[in-house]
Amino acid sequence: MQCGIVAAMTRTQKEKKASQPSFAPLAERMRPSTISDIVGQEDVIGAGTPLINSLNSGTLPSLLLWGPPGSGKTTLARLLANVTGYHLIQTSAVTAGVKEVRAMIEEAKDLQRLGTKTLLFLDEIHRFNKAQQDALLPHVEAGVITLVGATTENPAFQVNSALLSRLLVLRLSPLEAEHIGELINRALEDGERGLGELHPVLEEGARDLLIRTSMGDARRALNVLEAAALATKQAEGSEERRITLELMSQTLQSPTLYYDTDGDWHYDIISAFIKTMRGSDPDAALYWLARMVEAGEDPLFIARRMVIFASEDIGNSDPEALRVALAVKDSVHFVGMPEGWIPLAQGVVYLATAPKSNASYLAYKMAKRDVKEHGNLPVPMHLRNAPTKLAKEMGCAEGYLYPHDDPDAVVAQRYFPEKLKNRKYYSPTQFGFEKTISQRLEWWKKMREKKGLK
Repeated sequence: MQCGIVAAMTRTQKEKKASQPSFAPLAERMRPSTISDIVGQEDVIGAGTPLINSLNSGTLPSLLLWGPPGSGKTTLARLLANVTGYHLIQTSAVTAGVKEVRAMIEEAKDLQRLGTKTLLFLDEIHRFNKAQQDALLPHVEAGVITLVGATTENPAFQVNSALLSRLLVLRLSPLEAEHIGELINRALEDGERGLGELHPVLEEGARDLLIRTSMGDARRALNVLEAAALATKQAEGSEERRITLELMSQTLQSPTLYYDTDGDWHYDIISAFIKTMRGSDPDAALYWLARMVEAGEDPLFIARRMVIFASEDIGNSDPEALRVALAVKDSVHFVGMPEGWIPLAQGVVYLATAPKSNASYLAYKMAKRDVKEHGNLPVPMHLRNAPTKLAKEMGCAEGYLYPHDDPDAVVAQRYFPEKLKNRKYYSPTQFGFEKTISQRLEWWKKMREKKGLK
């Protein structure tokens, strides 16, 4: 980005660049000082993007920055205030309530009277309830504040539609390995804000491990790097400090897996898990199972989804699948964790390798559609219950054919309401046990036709 307001940052603005206190964490000290210093978000800040076009035209719309931890949401918000000269008010929806927001709005109004615009950066905006989000609406519309919200959650579910319609949603991506590597290099070489004064040498194996376990989170990568650097010892007769693979492993201990019990990671990973079992790939299914189990997902939630899957995606092609899924659920409940992963893994392999059919699932949806369309169709008289003399006199149960009285146990009799007499919902596949079911249905159909049912 070499044009317009982005390129025209004043010297004063550049001099502000993150001269953070030395006791601040490395990730805070190394925040980019210009928008062009941000790495890995070209879809958001690249030339010709809506945000950059707006900045170059001298305007800044209210925004919603949506992305995973460590992708640069806070950094971008701060730089936007710096670039535009707006007064920055920064807060988090975790700690701010309606009272605090009102005070910020009053501050913004006072500044507006003096000719200064305000950028209100609201981190974790999804933590605000509907009423709190609604309280921001009139002030965004009136231009009292330019709102920049940040969230790790899908805004379609977490931000109310009225507010969402007034925000330009920008999705930030997890950083790629090359971007994390670039940020690591900056931190190692910067003698003012970074680790340059320590003269650390990051060995290749340690570097690869750090990048891999950061999982696209710049903040995590830099703070782990700093911890490892501070744990090094200066080599005798040299300023050099080596960050070895062993030291990096000790610093990391175990990677923190991104997950949440009610947000995007929760729903995206369970979706991948189900779709992988549906695709009959037991290895990938075990991977997604491990992602959930190791991140602390409720094992009974996983088991419940497996029970649903056994009926929805396997059905009668393998009736044992439902029994297996229920046995897994009972086993996990009985055994508990950490050993509960053992029956979960067994069940996942069974379900992933079972023959698949959603015929019963689709059949019900078709029947449900007819129920909604045709309403309360009367039960045919021959199918009605006749527990009393009056019911019999009214014709209830009259003409009913009892299949067990027939030598073939098949009778020429309809079971639908008259209006739906030729409906067919269930079409079994030719996989697994449903092939047998298909053969039975075909034989029954021929027998009924032979006995006069048209």
